[in-house]
Amino acid sequence: MVQEAIRRSRAGGGSSSAGPSTSRGAGGSSSQGGDLASRAAAAAEARLTRARSGGTVPDVDDSAMMDVDESASDSEPIPTKRGKKAGKKTNSKKPSASGKKFATYGDLKKAAAADKDEKAAIRKEQRLERKRLGRKLTHAEKTTLLLRRYHPELRDVWGDLEARVGVAGAAPEQAEQPSRLKLALLPFQRESVAWMRKQEQGEWAGGMLADEMGMGKTIQIIALFVSELAGECAANGKGKGKGRAVEKPGPNLVVAPTVAVMQWKNEIEAHTEPPLRVLVWHGAAREADSAKLAAYDVVLTTYAVLESAFRKQVKGFTRGNKIMKERSPVHAVHWGRIVLDEAHNIKERSTNTAKAAFELKATHRWCLSGTPLQNRVGELYSLVRFLGGDPFSFYFCKRCPCKSLHWRFQDHKTCDDCGHGPMQHTCFWNNEILTPIQKHGMDGPGKPAFKKLRILLDRMMLRRTKLQRADDLGLPPRTVIVRRDYFSPEERELYLSLFSDAKREFNTFVDRGTVLNNYSNIFSLLTRMRQMACHPDLVLRSKTNANTFAPEEEEVTICRLCQDVAEDAIQARCRHIFDRACISQYLEAAAGVEDEPTCPVCHVPLTIDLAAPALEVNQAADGETGAEGVVGARSLKQGILGRLDLAKWRSSTKIEALVEELSALRQQDATTKSIVFSQFVNFLDLVAFRLQRAGFAVCRLEGTMSPQARDATIKHFMTNVDVPVFLVSLKAGGVALNLTEASRVYLLDSWWNPAVEYQAMDRIHRLGQRRPVQAIKLVVEDSIESRIVQLQEKKAAMVDATLSTDDSAMGRLTPEDLGFLFRVCVCRLEYSAAC
Repeated sequence: MVQEAIRRSRAGGGSSSAGPSTSRGAGGSSSQGGDLASRAAAAAEARLTRARSGGTVPDVDDSAMMDVDESASDSEPIPTKRGKKAGKKTNSKKPSASGKKFATYGDLKKAAAADKDEKAAIRKEQRLERKRLGRKLTHAEKTTLLLRRYHPELRDVWGDLEARVGVAGAAPEQAEQPSRLKLALLPFQRESVAWMRKQEQGEWAGGMLADEMGMGKTIQIIALFVSELAGECAANGKGKGKGRAVEKPGPNLVVAPTVAVMQWKNEIEAHTEPPLRVLVWHGAAREADSAKLAAYDVVLTTYAVLESAFRKQVKGFTRGNKIMKERSPVHAVHWGRIVLDEAHNIKERSTNTAKAAFELKATHRWCLSGTPLQNRVGELYSLVRFLGGDPFSFYFCKRCPCKSLHWRFQDHKTCDDCGHGPMQHTCFWNNEILTPIQKHGMDGPGKPAFKKLRILLDRMMLRRTKLQRADDLGLPPRTVIVRRDYFSPEERELYLSLFSDAKREFNTFVDRGTVLNNYSNIFSLLTRMRQMACHPDLVLRSKTNANTFAPEEEEVTICRLCQDVAEDAIQARCRHIFDRACISQYLEAAAGVEDEPTCPVCHVPLTIDLAAPALEVNQAADGETGAEGVVGARSLKQGILGRLDLAKWRSSTKIEALVEELSALRQQDATTKSIVFSQFVNFLDLVAFRLQRAGFAVCRLEGTMSPQARDATIKHFMTNVDVPVFLVSLKAGGVALNLTEASRVYLLDSWWNPAVEYQAMDRIHRLGQRRPVQAIKLVVEDSIESRIVQLQEKKAAMVDATLSTDDSAMGRLTPEDLGFLFRVCVCRLEYSAAC
């Protein structure tokens, strides 16, 4: 013990770590003076020397060494040499060469005792908790006990939150109709306006409006805008004077998907009187002066533009041989309110888009989403982080009071604030909610985590469904029909040939026990089978002509995953190009299968920024109206039709089923308009060609179109009675559109995640719809499509309408799901996994 004290005192002993002592030698000695420390070392060494020489060891007053006087730091040190009499001063006038402060022997003993007592107290707490629960503690539960020792404010977080929820659960108040809003609000919409005002005056200063799609979230936010500008924030007399003070109105920033920006602008201008001053911050010539931005009532922008501006500010861009940085005007303004429309666009917290949203400055923050949970509970963290929830989005140290909103480990070894390692820090959200749910689901320790999630969502989120508010909405009924057809003999022969090859390859992976290592190959096989069920040309022409395009004819970017037009093209580090929706779907589906997803083309570990700006594409055809009434259509040379002999072209079972449905509808009621969704742009080319031959005028909406072209296309369809069919890419138009002029939806192919299909259906089943709505899903029997529909039904059953359960399985394909799609016995998969 004495030798250890001498060694530590010579090495500079004391720990510089802040907070309570955690281990031997870390006992708050940074304030000790050189004189006392050196004297302690000298005394300890003298005792050791005299003991070795057989002399008597005088008693040492440890209490004197423990008596710390910070003013002693200017005292002269008394170093000693081994074998010389203790107490003899040498170089007494020289200051300490190392400049470090030394730990005393007493301090070391005190630290060791404190450390022992602390560990005993921790063990006692764990014993009591085990006795209370009647089982062993999980790692997360042990971490919770440690956090409560150094962060007392965390002890009653959930109890306090549940108490506040109970108060909030009282009868809802209704706000008055805003005087500047021309559209009369429905009762449930006035309730939400009152709730939003109350939230803005509370500790969250915002929240999440998660009404089901089609219930008017946009108009509710506009009502909030104008009520604030009209000075009506104190309309609720009961809330006046409580909570956060009502601040002076500031500019509002709305970040929305590209397809929704012009809709926001149109609704604001149409429903406010006098109209709010609105700026669409988009395009190369967008305003660079932050002061001018702040002069508008509402600024509208897109997620891609927000990310681009933030990236240029943080990372810069290349100009010539230099890297230039450009200040982001939207990040320079302190906004009165920020609204994220379709907020699940920032669900991946590590993307640049999410980081760009986090760094915006605002007094109030709002998230709008009809499907805030799309794939995993962990995706909610980004929304909580954006809203600034304390302590739910913070990192805490388990060994000291250190707390931070950011992961602060520049050297990847020690915390920049407290000096403890990464293993001593944890995210409150992960520890309390995400980790227990991921490991245990609804069983055991996962059940309290689900309850905590429900409490948190009740505090920060308002969600109503159409069924709950049917009386207020007055919406017509919606029915979903699955139409099932069968392959023609020729199609069946082609499909079985492709299916046999795919199944043989899949069985090889199963027999080798490498299913999890070949997910990218399997996903490509599934995509080909889905395309074959739509039309054989999607596979045959893509396979035989993918590398034979002439350079002058390659006017579009091709997704290497689906071999279709990449409407929103992004590039991976391995230089392969994918459509953003395709690769996102691939990564979501692979989340439960592969630890490290690989590129579907070259099979190296996949590194891709899902929030990167889209690659440049040719948009020369955007906004043009052809002689046949096709708006925004690409030239034949650009699509699959340019590679076909149209005189000999044959349709498919699915296309003929659609023509049959539309023809019957035209005979029944020629005024009924229809929306046709497909994931594959090349398939929409074939559908458009066939419908035009059948005498239907059609419009097209694709991801390659600019916001202005999209707006023109939508207006053309909504106002032109001679255009009964709107062909929409599910990737580009499945969200944030209001197409209530139509009352029929046709889904030509199924998406892995049924939430995407629900979004598409609700483009027409929303406020303003006066006709009964029908959604028809076209499915080819005895194909992979019928299996996908069954898989959707199984996974959709796991999702609770109140968002109180984990729907992570909705977008994720497990090995058992893959076996189901390939009709392989689950027991073989289990044997493969065991290998």
